[in-house]
Amino acid sequence: MTRTLQVSEDTFPIAGSFTISRGSRTEVQIMVAEISDGTFRGRGECVPYSRYGESMASVRQQIEGKADLIANGGSHEALTGALEAGAARNALDCALFDLEAKMAGQRVWQLLDQAPPPEMITAYTLSLGSPDEMGKAAQGAKERALLKLKLGGIGDVERVRAVRHGAPDARLIVDANEAWEPDMFLAFSQELADLGVELIEQPLPSGQDQFLADCPHPVPVCADESCHISADLPGLIGRYDLVNVKLDKCGGLSEGLALMQAAKKHGFGVMVGCMLGTSLGMAPATLLASMADYVDLDGPLLLAKDRDAPMIYRDSYVAAPTAALWG
Repeated sequence: MTRTLQVSEDTFPIAGSFTISRGSRTEVQIMVAEISDGTFRGRGECVPYSRYGESMASVRQQIEGKADLIANGGSHEALTGALEAGAARNALDCALFDLEAKMAGQRVWQLLDQAPPPEMITAYTLSLGSPDEMGKAAQGAKERALLKLKLGGIGDVERVRAVRHGAPDARLIVDANEAWEPDMFLAFSQELADLGVELIEQPLPSGQDQFLADCPHPVPVCADESCHISADLPGLIGRYDLVNVKLDKCGGLSEGLALMQAAKKHGFGVMVGCMLGTSLGMAPATLLASMADYVDLDGPLLLAKDRDAPMIYRDSYVAAPTAALWG
């Protein structure tokens, strides 16, 4: 039977607000691609990201433009050839995996000849705010094993110091979202190392990576905006120590697996991350997380509501999705 494609949109409220160096928001707009063979249906979620030139309208157009490819039995390889890396390809790729698993009566990891994803510690993100605000937020999250701090430039050392005071036993990683200048990197890095920070994510704007090759890294540095697909890796050698693999950024689980393997071969550590999204968006990434050095799949924890049959979060751990959710 010919496969059909449907696209839907929804808005999920954030619990409070979520702030990074590029701005603040109180809701997240989400798109879902659904592929059906008439008996089974597979779903894949994506979150268009304006930083990468995406909008809800542009991503919907990209997805709907592949209806014929899907109807004619298009494969993961065909999708990779037909769409650039990004949110649209992620939704379609993950929906196809979900459909294939349901048709086979197996879990996706079985189709990929992988072990079931174990429970994994996930980071819990604290929004950018004043040192006092972030210190109070840290007190409320001090029982979590790993905190990820959104930073923004001037005052960042004070922010981290306040969080360290509020959550003295938590492991800390930080994400500047391209907000630092080169002199900030030099000034901040050693102080953050002294505060026990384990990782600095994307401190400088993408395109200014060369600076990182010419200075010490007291704290390992992770590429996010500078790394989308495996072809980006050679240009990051000597500049970054880790890369952040996000399915919305790389274009789906297929490329995520390839990027993970290529990163390891090139000697990079790996973080598996996410955009703000629901459990449906996190579920495919758990297949990468067991191979990662850091896991940051806390999107649903930051929302005021989630999908039915959500991911199970227990203390600082996240478990593999149920078949009722995905895969």
